[in-house]
Amino acid sequence: MPIIVDLRPPVTLIQGENGSGKSTLLHSIHLALKGEKADGFVYKLDKQDVDTGNVFLFDAEAHNPRTHLELFEDQPEMLEFLQMASHGQVMLSMFNQTFPSFPDGTILLLDEPEMALSPSNQRRVLKMMLELADLRKFKIIAASHSEIFAQSKYTAVINLDNFTNKNIATSDMGIQGASTIQ
Repeated sequence: MPIIVDLRPPVTLIQGENGSGKSTLLHSIHLALKGEKADGFVYKLDKQDVDTGNVFLFDAEAHNPRTHLELFEDQPEMLEFLQMASHGQVMLSMFNQTFPSFPDGTILLLDEPEMALSPSNQRRVLKMMLELADLRKFKIIAASHSEIFAQSKYTAVINLDNFTNKNIATSDMGIQGASTIQ
């Protein structure tokens, strides 16, 4: 599915149904920015106006610090926090402490950063993303289901629902949004 992604907006949201290709597109952007090739990915990067020096991909599911406690054995306060905090609190700390420690101009690629966050905390994270973009010149591209992120007037949105992808369930599974459980 050919698509052009404009990396100029400070915050871009890739939106779409499950299986529409959000994570695949995000990972292909990561590969392109890192100058890497992978089977099944075809892309061209126009490096005009794009500093590819600091690129970080954060997958909220795969990079949950709570599943890698061994990395914090020499940081007892952090280890205690990770053992006691909720998944949402850990996500907030990533936006409040970890991401701001990255260099100015970082390109931050986020796969479902709203996972485990309440609507009020999604608004808080959106504010932090906008601040990172404004104050630290981050470029942030997020694959997300968050309507809060999508409805922000400061967020550029790429909606993949208008494209055809073989991974999307066919209509014979029932009415969209309705349960098919008998």
